[in-house]
Amino acid sequence: MDHQKHVSYPQAPKSASPTKCSLHDISEVSITNGVPAKTIPSGSSAKSSVDCTGMVDDQKLRITSNKQISIPMGGYNVQYSGINEQHSPRGNSSQNIKKISILPLIFLIFYEVSGGPFGVEDSVKAAGPLLALIGFVVFPFIWSVPEALITAEMGTMFPEDGGYVIWVSSALGPYWGFQQGWMKWLSGVIDNALYPVMFVDYLKSSFPALGDGYPRILAVIVLTIGLTYMNFRGMTIVGWVAVLLGVFSILPFIIMGFVSVPKIEPSRWLVVDLHTVDWNLYLNTLFWNLNYWDSISTLAGEVDNPKKTLPKALFYALILVVCGYFFPLLVGTGAVPLHRDVWTEGYFSEIAKIVGGVWLRWWVQAGAAMSNMGMFVTEMSSDSFQLLGMAERGMLPEFFAKRSRYRTPVIGILFSASGVVLLSQLTFQEIVAAENFLYCFGMILEFIAFVRLRMKWPAVSRPYKIPVGTMGAVVMCVPPTILICVVLALSTIKVMVISVFAIVIGLVLRPFLKYVEKKRWVKFSTSEDLPNLHDGHEGDESLVSS
Repeated sequence: MDHQKHVSYPQAPKSASPTKCSLHDISEVSITNGVPAKTIPSGSSAKSSVDCTGMVDDQKLRITSNKQISIPMGGYNVQYSGINEQHSPRGNSSQNIKKISILPLIFLIFYEVSGGPFGVEDSVKAAGPLLALIGFVVFPFIWSVPEALITAEMGTMFPEDGGYVIWVSSALGPYWGFQQGWMKWLSGVIDNALYPVMFVDYLKSSFPALGDGYPRILAVIVLTIGLTYMNFRGMTIVGWVAVLLGVFSILPFIIMGFVSVPKIEPSRWLVVDLHTVDWNLYLNTLFWNLNYWDSISTLAGEVDNPKKTLPKALFYALILVVCGYFFPLLVGTGAVPLHRDVWTEGYFSEIAKIVGGVWLRWWVQAGAAMSNMGMFVTEMSSDSFQLLGMAERGMLPEFFAKRSRYRTPVIGILFSASGVVLLSQLTFQEIVAAENFLYCFGMILEFIAFVRLRMKWPAVSRPYKIPVGTMGAVVMCVPPTILICVVLALSTIKVMVISVFAIVIGLVLRPFLKYVEKKRWVKFSTSEDLPNLHDGHEGDESLVSS
């Protein structure tokens, strides 16, 4: 539970006139269990001064017993060390709620990014076996590894709900942080609109009535409500459900790999025809199946010991995702004759029937359906906790920060679920292209924030730090940025127009919300539970002042 702790600073000698001292006379204060462990003068610099009379008696610093944050604040650092370092912020109000441990976290990341090889079939249709296999080996080094590393560094630097919104806000100011939140939330909701539709698609072969019309719409709505309720019940349930669903979805492909060995012909892996490659479909399929590593950052405040747990979970999840794509593709393209046109969504179930029988086909289909459920609940968690984190930082109205008795964001879940239902009528290709377009812009802001924070505050505490310098950080962001430009350039005019319109809405929405706040039509507030990232300059737009 949070407590207000009196922090004693060395007192200046008393005199007849008020004593003046500079905030910059304090370089670092490490507070452990509410007791200042060390005070290090920063020198004689005195850029601004305040009246220190009564500082010892009146100065209070709110800390959380679970919190350790070190944030650059003007000319000095303040490091908050909690009693128990194995927890992240939010300890005051969630002591009875279990945090997310490493195994559920691995599978939450797995479902944020992948969910299994369902959906990679289009890569073979677009480019053939060889380029599909190469793509799922090379592409992770160009995109997934840099994004996962940045998420590990920034997520442990700012271990709170809101994730990448906080990163961009701290580097570029709240306005661009809000734009980041808008684009990422919208792309996440668009992405999540896929999964109930895909789940119903897997059922329509057994229940033809679900193919179209009102029965299909009703099935999508009922499924969305059921899975949304699971999110309402808490992250512990969501995490362990993700583990069970993940194991169930992965097992049939392991079995398929063993039973297909006699049928595999390695020469089939080498088939390629560069003249017939659909580069737009190929790159969008790779990009869609290997992105969203940063989504887990919006749940950092719910993770047990995120400083250590998050980097490890990202590493293990990266291995799981890449292997979960590559080996099913290796089995599928090697075990059956190549007909590129039939490599569409759901073709793995046909391969399972060819190599293992009907029983394996049913298992793969069931695994695909369960995978859609897993991806839905994890994406819903990230989207809703992102809105909660933005509200706790004062970017959204206070009611978005409302939590249920299970510590879940009620309003955020309802908003995200409503967006899913409204967007569920879009086609698969339109959804993938639109979300990729918005996601690309968000990632550009993340790369800029990552490099800017490295350049301006290199000495700030980073529990996990990528072992490269500033130039290395810049170079690391170059390949994925080039890839982003290629994906954007290949977008259709329709997708581009819709996505740009959505971006313009975000540019206008932020000033509108500030106007609403100024008129006091809706209440906005910043949570006292979080470290103050301002350095006291009222007009500064950046959460971490330069």
